[in-house]
Amino acid sequence: MKKHLTLMLVVVMVLGAFPMALQAQDTPELLIWADETRASVIEELGASFEEEYGVTLTVQQLGFGDIRDQMGIAAPAGEGPDVIIGAHDWLGQLVVDGVVAEIDLGDKADLFSPVAVQAFTYDSKLYGVPYAVENIGLFYNTDLIETPPATWAEVREMSQALMDSGEAEYGFIRQEGDPYHFFPIQTAFGGYVFGLDADGNYMADDVGIDSEGSIAALAFIQGMVKDGLIPAGLDGGAAQTLFQDGQAAMYITGPWNIENFVTAGLPFAVAPIPAMEEGGAAGKPFLGVQGFMVSAFSENPLLAELFLTEFVASEEVQMALYEKGGRAPALLSAQEQIDDSYLAGLAVAGAEGLPMPAIPEMGAVWSAWGDAVTLAMQDTEADPAELFGLAAETIRSTIAGE
Repeated sequence: MKKHLTLMLVVVMVLGAFPMALQAQDTPELLIWADETRASVIEELGASFEEEYGVTLTVQQLGFGDIRDQMGIAAPAGEGPDVIIGAHDWLGQLVVDGVVAEIDLGDKADLFSPVAVQAFTYDSKLYGVPYAVENIGLFYNTDLIETPPATWAEVREMSQALMDSGEAEYGFIRQEGDPYHFFPIQTAFGGYVFGLDADGNYMADDVGIDSEGSIAALAFIQGMVKDGLIPAGLDGGAAQTLFQDGQAAMYITGPWNIENFVTAGLPFAVAPIPAMEEGGAAGKPFLGVQGFMVSAFSENPLLAELFLTEFVASEEVQMALYEKGGRAPALLSAQEQIDDSYLAGLAVAGAEGLPMPAIPEMGAVWSAWGDAVTLAMQDTEADPAELFGLAAETIRSTIAGE
């Protein structure tokens, strides 16, 4: 709290001590890099911040992925922005490259979803103000399923019953490979990707791809494919179409598909990822958190942090970003204003979710992990323990630089 008040006083002194000097050409400026969706919100609502603090906000639009790629090049050269809008899992590389600055939310940290704040925390230091949280959940057709399954055994039983009765072509479907959507199944069986230390930081030296739970999850899905309960060879588009057309009853996906399903007139709801067994913990999906970060090379770091703590952390801005992007706000008071049963269902599904690992070593995981899941679904005679064992060995070797 003290740091927050000190920041406010310093800014007031900087902007108020020399009023005659703040002619148009001398007005402080904050350059913000944002993609098209977020840029429009800043441009629409930024006038109030500009008026109150005597600051010019300049928004430059870039492709979402380009923001991260260009930040590491432009910022050290003195040509980058003061503030960027991006995803929390960029942090590992941005922090290692030294291009984002630590910030302090003070008492306001308690006003945000704890997991959203944790997502922007790297090595126990906060590097961003979150504004949106997203995760996947179990979408199910309410015409075909009255009560969603609580366990994966129930998923299998329901799938068999629906197929036997002819009510649906398939019960549960999933696209081939795709470790991101496989992860909550993996966690339901007790598997993991990286272990966590006592402070919730991911540990790159604890790879859990070949853990007992991870292997059990792979064996379960492989068994459903082998028994004809999940079709092999589905890509994401084909899987979405099967669910959207009512030919499949259950499908793991995220908020990006809600509008598609609503437009198609599909009767559906969202539930948590089933647990391995009755009374067990639900599957934990990855949480993706988006937020605002301050450049370590900003010429106006105090103003940039003030922009985050006073503008981005407001209900008005958080709600406007929600309305533009269709993702649940990170600010708790803004979350309470959302009246959307689908997002509410996703929020429940992600209540115990895990932030996507932001450590640089995560880049070594995706390929080997996804290939193993794909091979298990393509070759139902392959040994899940061997597939995940080889994947984990590859991941550990890559992390070690071997």
